[in-house]
Amino acid sequence: MEIASAPTEAAFVGRRRLDWERLDALVRTTQRRGLGALTPEQVSQFSPLYRDACADLAHSRAVRYGAPLVDYLQGLAVAAHTVLYSSRTRRRSRAAGSWARFALEAFPRAVRRHRVAMGIAFLLFFVPLVAGLLGAIADPAFAVRIVPEAQLRPLVEAYRQGFDAQRGAGVDAAMAGFYVNNNVGIALRCFATGLAFGLGSAFYLVENGLATGAILGYVAAHGAGPNILTFVVGHGSLELGAIGLAGGAGLQLGWSLVAPGDRTRIASLQRAARSVVVVVFGAAAMLLMAAAVEGFWSSSSVPATVKRAVGLVLFGVVTAYIALGGRGADADARHRGEVDRWT
Repeated sequence: MEIASAPTEAAFVGRRRLDWERLDALVRTTQRRGLGALTPEQVSQFSPLYRDACADLAHSRAVRYGAPLVDYLQGLAVAAHTVLYSSRTRRRSRAAGSWARFALEAFPRAVRRHRVAMGIAFLLFFVPLVAGLLGAIADPAFAVRIVPEAQLRPLVEAYRQGFDAQRGAGVDAAMAGFYVNNNVGIALRCFATGLAFGLGSAFYLVENGLATGAILGYVAAHGAGPNILTFVVGHGSLELGAIGLAGGAGLQLGWSLVAPGDRTRIASLQRAARSVVVVVFGAAAMLLMAAAVEGFWSSSSVPATVKRAVGLVLFGVVTAYIALGGRGADADARHRGEVDRWT
C-alpha cells in the first residue's frame, strides 16, 4: 500500500479541520456542563460530526497518515462516543425510572385522588354482581333473563368437568388472547361511554356486574360452584378490579361535563382526562396480567386449595398496593405544595 505524502495529509487536514474542531468543542462543552448545555441545533449536529470523524479516522489509517493525526482522531472519536453513550444511558435510565414511578406511585395515587368516583363505580358494579349471584342461586331462571341460556349451559358443563384435564400451551395462549380482547373491550366501554355525562359508564358497570353475578350464580346452582369459585379467585381481583377502575375513570369524565365549575366543559373534560388517563393505563396493565393468570393458571390442574390461597394473597397485594402505593410521594407533594405532574 502506498504511504500518503505529507502534502496529501496536509490537504486532508485542511479540508476536515473545521468539522473536527466543531466536534471537539461540543465534546468539551458536554464534558464540562452536560448535554443540556447544548442548543437543539448543536445536539442535531453531534451525531453527524461524530460519524464523519469515525470515517476520517478509518481513512487516515487506511492511507497511513502520520501517527499524530491518527492518534488525534482516535481520541476525538473515543471522547465523542463516550458522550453519546452516556447520554443514551441516562435517557434510558430516566425512562425506566419514569415507568417505575408510574407503576409504583402515580397509578395508585391517581386512583386515590378520584376515590369518590372509584367508590361509586365499585358500588355500581359489585352490588348488581351480588344481586345477580344471589338471584340466580335462588332461581336459575333469573339468570336466563339476563344471559342467554345457550351461553350458560356450556359454562355449566365446562365447570362440572373441573381442571384435571390439562390444556395444551397453545390453547392456554389462545385463551389468554381471548380474555385480553374480551376484558379490555368491557373496560373500554365502561370508560369511553363516560363521555355521555357518566350515564354510559354507569349503565355498563351495572350491566356487566349483573351479568357476571348471574353467570356465577347459575353455574353454582347447577352444582359447579366450587369449581367456578376456584377459577375466578385466581384472577378476579385483577380483572374485576380493573373493570371497576375503568368505570370510575369514565364516571370522572362524565362528572367533569356535569359540573365543570368555572371552566368551559371542554377545558374541564381535558383536565379530567389528563388525570384519569393514568388510571386507564394502570387498569389496562391489570387486565393484561389478569388474562395471563386466567389463561395459564386459573384453568390449570393445580389443586384448588393452592389456587384459592394464591388468589387470596393476590387480592391482599392488589388492595394494599392501591391503598398504600405512593403514600410517601403523597406526603412529599403536600409538604412542598406541588401538583402531581401526571395530572
